[in-house]
Amino acid sequence: MKLKSLVVLMLLAFLALPALALAKAELVVAVDAPPKSMNPHSYNSDANLSYMSNFFDGLLQRNPLDGKLIPALATEWERVDKLTWKFKLRKGVKYHNGNVFDAQDVKYTFERMKDPKFSKFVNIANSIGSIETPDNYTIIFKTVKPVPWFAETMHQNFIVDKESTMTRDSGDYNTRAIGTGAYKFVEWVKGSYVRMEANPDYWEGAPDYKTVEIKPITEGATRFAAIAARQVDILSGVPVPMIDRIKKNPAIEIVSRPARRCIYMDIGNKKGTPYADIRVRKAIAMAINEDEIIKTVMRGQATPAAQIPDIATIGYDPSLTRLPYNPEKARALLKEAGYENGFDITIAGPNDRYVGDKQICEAVAKYLAKIGLNVTLDVKPKSIFFDELASYKHPFYLIGWFDGSYDYGRSAQMLVHSVDADKGMGTYNGTMYSNPELDKQLIASASILDRSEREQALQAVNKKSIEDVSSIPLHYQQDVYAILKASNVKFTPRPDRWIVAKEIKK
Repeated sequence: MKLKSLVVLMLLAFLALPALALAKAELVVAVDAPPKSMNPHSYNSDANLSYMSNFFDGLLQRNPLDGKLIPALATEWERVDKLTWKFKLRKGVKYHNGNVFDAQDVKYTFERMKDPKFSKFVNIANSIGSIETPDNYTIIFKTVKPVPWFAETMHQNFIVDKESTMTRDSGDYNTRAIGTGAYKFVEWVKGSYVRMEANPDYWEGAPDYKTVEIKPITEGATRFAAIAARQVDILSGVPVPMIDRIKKNPAIEIVSRPARRCIYMDIGNKKGTPYADIRVRKAIAMAINEDEIIKTVMRGQATPAAQIPDIATIGYDPSLTRLPYNPEKARALLKEAGYENGFDITIAGPNDRYVGDKQICEAVAKYLAKIGLNVTLDVKPKSIFFDELASYKHPFYLIGWFDGSYDYGRSAQMLVHSVDADKGMGTYNGTMYSNPELDKQLIASASILDRSEREQALQAVNKKSIEDVSSIPLHYQQDVYAILKASNVKFTPRPDRWIVAKEIKK
C-alpha cells in the first residue's frame, strides 16, 4: 500500500475516535507512549515520568536546556557530610486538593518509596537510613552509605501528599494524580488521552496554556496523520520513515536534538545456556551490522554506540569502541564455543516503544540467521513486554536506557549488578546477567565522592561491562519533533525527552 493511502486510512481511523477524545484543548501534544499509572513512583521510565512531571514536583528540577539541577520544592540543598543531606523546603506551596506542602510529605514519600508494592524507586529509597524533620520546612536525609548521585535523582522522586495518599484506595491513587505541579489532573482515558488544566496557584506562576491534552498514539503513521490533520500542535516521536515527507509540508516545522538514550541488546550469561560463553556473546555482537541499521531502519537519525552511558553521563568512556561487524569471525567464535551448527535463540522486544524497535529486532534476526542461529522473533506491545522483563522471561532482548541522574553508577546498579531484590540491585537486569567481580567493582565505586576519582572508577566499571559483553550497544537515537506552525508554540526539546507543559510558551 502506498504511503499516501496508508496515511489517509490512519487519518480516518483517528477521526473516528470518540468525539469526547477529540475535544480540542488549548494545547495538544501527541506522544508515542501512554502512561502506565498515575502513581508517580510506579514506573521508573521516562515515558511515565514525563506525564508525572506535569502533576508533581520533586525537591529539585532540571533546567530544560542543559539538564542542570535547579530549585523546585526545595530552595536550597547541601551535603553536610558523607552521609548527610539537608534540604530547605519552599513555603506557601499547596497540593491540588488544597493541602499545604511541608516536610512531613517529603518524609512520607521517601518512606513509602521503600515498598516495592508501590515503587520502582527502591534503589534510592533504600539508600536512606533515616529522615529527620527539625521543622516543617527542613528535611535531613542520612544515607546508609555515601551516595554520590543522591541529589542528582531529586528531580524525578516526585513528592506526594501524605494525608490524601494515606486515605485513598489504591485504585484511585493509581488513576488520579494529586500533586503540587503546574497542572491539575482532569481525566485519563486509557489509550486515548490525558487531560489537564493549569494550576493558577502554582509556585512558579500559572503556565501559559490553561488546558493541555497529551495523546498517546503508539502507531507512527497515525501520529503523523494527527498533525497532518492539524489535530495536534506538537508531535513527539516523529516516525523516521516519514521525516522527508513531513519536511516537505509547509505547515509543519521539524525540531530535533541528539538523544541521550542508548538502544541496545541486553544479553544474559546464565550457566547452562549458550550465553554463558563469552565467545557466543561476542559472536552475536559481531554478527550485527549496526551501520546498516542506522542507514536503513533509522534513516540516518542515530549515531553508533559503543556503551550505554552517553557523553553527558559520569562514567562515559571515550576510549571504548564497538566490536567490529565481522560475520565470518562470529561463525568462527561459535565453532570454538561448540556451536558450529548454531542453537535456538529468541529475540524479544517491544514493537511500540522505541524508534524502529520492531524493524531493529527483525534486522538483528536476519543477521543472526546468517551466522547459523535458529532465530525466533518475539516482539509485542510494550505493555506486555515490560511486564515480562520483570519476570526474567527473556535472556536476549532489545531495550533502551538513559540515566536521569547523569551518573553511570546508578545505572549500573540497576542494569548490570547481579539481581538482589533486598538491596534494590539489578532492578532492570532482565536477563539476570551476573559477574561477581563487576559487582565488587561497582560497590567499591559507590562510596567515591570526588568527581574526578569517581569518573575514573565508573569508567573502569563501564569498560569491564563492555569487555564482558553484558550488553550489545547499538546506537543513540536522535529525538525528532514536529511542530504545527499555525499553533505558534515556543517549544524546546529537553535532554530527557519529557513533555513538561509549563515549559511550552505561547
